[in-house]
Amino acid sequence: MAGVWVFGENRELTLELLGIGRILAAEMGTTLSAFLVGDREQAKGYISRGADEILFLPPLQEGQSLDACIPVIAGEAAKADPDILLFAASMRGRDLAARIAAKLDTGLCGGCVAIRFDKASKTFEAERLAYGGAAVQKVAFTKRPAMAAIPPRTFEPAKEESGREGQVRELPAAPPSTARVVEKKAKERKTTNLPDARVVVCAGRGFDKKEDLALVTQLADALGGEVGCTRPISEELHWLPEELCIGLSGISVKPELYIGLGVSGQIQHMTGIRGAKVVVAVNKDENAPIFGAADLGIVGNLYEVGPKLIEELKKTP
Repeated sequence: MAGVWVFGENRELTLELLGIGRILAAEMGTTLSAFLVGDREQAKGYISRGADEILFLPPLQEGQSLDACIPVIAGEAAKADPDILLFAASMRGRDLAARIAAKLDTGLCGGCVAIRFDKASKTFEAERLAYGGAAVQKVAFTKRPAMAAIPPRTFEPAKEESGREGQVRELPAAPPSTARVVEKKAKERKTTNLPDARVVVCAGRGFDKKEDLALVTQLADALGGEVGCTRPISEELHWLPEELCIGLSGISVKPELYIGLGVSGQIQHMTGIRGAKVVVAVNKDENAPIFGAADLGIVGNLYEVGPKLIEELKKTP
């Protein structure tokens, strides 16, 4: 048996994998299967977005984590022999993918940002960023099954198609595990929709002190957008929470408009805004790298330019 298999720990991640999975399955002339844990009602939604088969994992027992599914997933893959398995490279997904790859004695391309099927050689080729995003590494898969971990928001979610049919195949329940979830604590977040924001205003190291970041918030509010930041702001100075960090070590955004205030434009940050449609840069250093990628650039002090932008936006009906 062959085919493309995808595993995302939630609906959003699964739909993104179904998007690229449909493309690969069509190129190969094979089927697309999606794992689903616990909530059988989502099966129809996955089928309508391209899945030919749902590999249903029964609900986990109280205290069990997704780790308990590893033997089941690996065992099914060893028996069914899919062509490729795609995992969402969330923190948990990366761990699952690596452990399943070890059980299947195959390779894993982590941080995969592009993947294609070569019909001539009947092999997969993938790309991932290297040297902090300064280069693209091409990866060839030499063992079966091929496995890739794909960062969230790399591919567009699969779109719904009416009239599609598929089957649901129930897999064995996850076996008892010695590791159990004792307690879950929600992490306090300042924002929940930065990755989906249409407008992102980003604070860079050009700010002198934490209190001045109010300028970023005011500009974002004027534009109906969200606030983001570069790595020094969140991880070195701790002026903003880590979940607002945009870049290679943070999150990726794909806004219609990105405005960087005092952002120098190092490659590690620019990697996180590659999907932005319009990039606006404000920096007093005319040689700042960000101007090389900006659609619009303003050479000037952010403390002078920022208030003027806010003032003009307030005049706009």
